[in-house]
Amino acid sequence: MADTSARLLALLGLLQVRPDWTGSELAERLGVTGRTVRNDVARLRGLGYPVHGVRGAAGHYRLGAGAKLPPLLLDDAEAVAVAIGLRAATGVGGLEESSARALAKLEQVLPNRLRRQVAAVHQATTQGPRTTDTADPDPEVDPAVLVALAAAIRDHEPVRFDFRDAEWPLEVEPYRLVSWQGRWYLVGRHAGDWRTFRVDWLELRMRTGRRFEPAPLPGGDYTAFVLRDVASTGWAVHARITVHAPAATVLARINPAVGLVEQLDAETSVLVTGADSVETIAVYVGLLGLDFEVTEPPGLVAQVRALADRYARAVDCDRIAP
Repeated sequence: MADTSARLLALLGLLQVRPDWTGSELAERLGVTGRTVRNDVARLRGLGYPVHGVRGAAGHYRLGAGAKLPPLLLDDAEAVAVAIGLRAATGVGGLEESSARALAKLEQVLPNRLRRQVAAVHQATTQGPRTTDTADPDPEVDPAVLVALAAAIRDHEPVRFDFRDAEWPLEVEPYRLVSWQGRWYLVGRHAGDWRTFRVDWLELRMRTGRRFEPAPLPGGDYTAFVLRDVASTGWAVHARITVHAPAATVLARINPAVGLVEQLDAETSVLVTGADSVETIAVYVGLLGLDFEVTEPPGLVAQVRALADRYARAVDCDRIAP
């Protein structure tokens, strides 16, 4: 078997068929030499699978406890990504039970070090509400970054990272990861201030190796903090939209996660909102069903004007056949 990954999979399968195998038996079944078997056993041990060997006339190999389920050959990033996805799916209607079962099976076959990483991510993560969505594509996040942040949260270790347009690297005390609308956010304290950082906008630097004394988040609700903070700082595009309606009327028509509403006077309010594109904001504000004014950013003004022209053309009487 020339494919090393396929051979390792076959070797694990054989070790699960019966308790003990001699090296020569495995070599014969796999069609390789005894030396290749020894090298493959070493590879499996390097991946964290407990393959035990006994020397001598009665020498044999045996797969240790904790690896009784069908083998799953994934690298670290793949294993963590699958586990994170399954954990997220446990909150999706109709998939809770099957996702939980699949996750339990996966965690039983993961090596201990990967199981600890997955557990750290799970313990450090909160799911945001699923009542809103965005048309913008979900950004990619390296699972290794999530694992590193989760471990830092677990160990109360400050993290240093380059963050989007920041001139210098930031040192942040990490407290919580929040997954919301296809994006990951880190809640932490920087220079004593509580802030939200989009994970796809940061690039981790070397570990600090220090510890910090955790402090309570005001209000104690990490998800609510992220939703409030994202409305004003966590999007690629932000907007302040004047709405010709009382704040109570606007609040009744939006999900609290969409943005913040400020009362100007009895008949006027301001919606502070954002998204990763002006196209998304332009569509959302139209769904309010209320009169509004857009003065900035310029890209949003242009997009609203383009939508208005498109809708006007759609109902232009001169273009409609009798």
